[in-house]
Amino acid sequence: MVIDLRSDTVTRPTENMRKAMATAEVGDDVYGEDPTVRRLEETGAAMVGKEAALFVPSGTMGNQIAVLAHVSRGDEVLVEADSHIFYYEAGGLAFLSGVQTRVIPGKNGFMEPELLRQAVREKDIHQPRTGLLCLENTHNRAGGTVLTPEETELMAAVARENGIPVHLDGARIFNAACRLGVKPGELTRPVDSVMFCLSKGLGAPVGSLLAGSSEFIKKARKYRKLLGGGMRQAGVLAAAGLVALEEMVDRLVEDHEHARFLAEGLAEIPGLSLDPATVQTNIILFSVEGLKMTAGEFLAVMKEEGVLGVPFGKYTVRFVTHKDVSLPQIKTALQTIKKIAVGVKR
Repeated sequence: MVIDLRSDTVTRPTENMRKAMATAEVGDDVYGEDPTVRRLEETGAAMVGKEAALFVPSGTMGNQIAVLAHVSRGDEVLVEADSHIFYYEAGGLAFLSGVQTRVIPGKNGFMEPELLRQAVREKDIHQPRTGLLCLENTHNRAGGTVLTPEETELMAAVARENGIPVHLDGARIFNAACRLGVKPGELTRPVDSVMFCLSKGLGAPVGSLLAGSSEFIKKARKYRKLLGGGMRQAGVLAAAGLVALEEMVDRLVEDHEHARFLAEGLAEIPGLSLDPATVQTNIILFSVEGLKMTAGEFLAVMKEEGVLGVPFGKYTVRFVTHKDVSLPQIKTALQTIKKIAVGVKR
């Protein structure tokens, strides 16, 4: 038995999703004729409080389409230093949109409003135009931390003061909403566009949604086609996404409970370092430096024992809880890690 804690992207579709996919009503989505896709887009848009939405194959494509639809070539985009759109999307901002990034240091994804004000470019022929502010909630590299509605509003207000649109990478926005006990729309109200994933903790096999105004989505639809994301009888995929939104959101609380249990157990193992209080959703980051091992070395030993994770730095390991890892499996993983730690000569 393999206990896969690498990411919530490894989740497999539920039986209800498989049944929905098998019986989905379909049409050609590029022509706008797939009724299941239309229903998914309408449902998703309503959940995040936007006029319209667009079904896309991946979160990265959704983010990149959003930037294309918001900016002009040569603009500058404000991003948090460890944000996914800057760190993990293959240089797409430069390659696809022809923009440069201005990196703002943040704490758990929150950038101080004054830092943002200072970063906005003056109207000067020598400087690029500040064309977009990008936010992330939850924040992956900060360990799944959440932005509150108030924090999002503080940052978005700076953008509005300067006539700058705001895009939210909300890949795990439903995790954030569950953590805070609020509706997703409360977290997305201050932003102009938001992308969220169906294929992470919600368990759908493929797909994300990009949401915003009707005019924005009309523009985004053309960029989806340009990037090769125009799918045909995509209702077979959208059907699983509908089940994800209708049946899988509330259960994310269980993933968060499992993550806290895992974090508390890891904190008790000699040689590992983390503060369980920092674990807010389903992502756990911890250091193995005290074991005199690198993250890669530690994970190699773990893999031999049937437990998978990913390196997040030289000594940092990331675990992510999800629907396909049960509490008994997490207890087994903790026993395995403790056995490895005890056997290490420090």
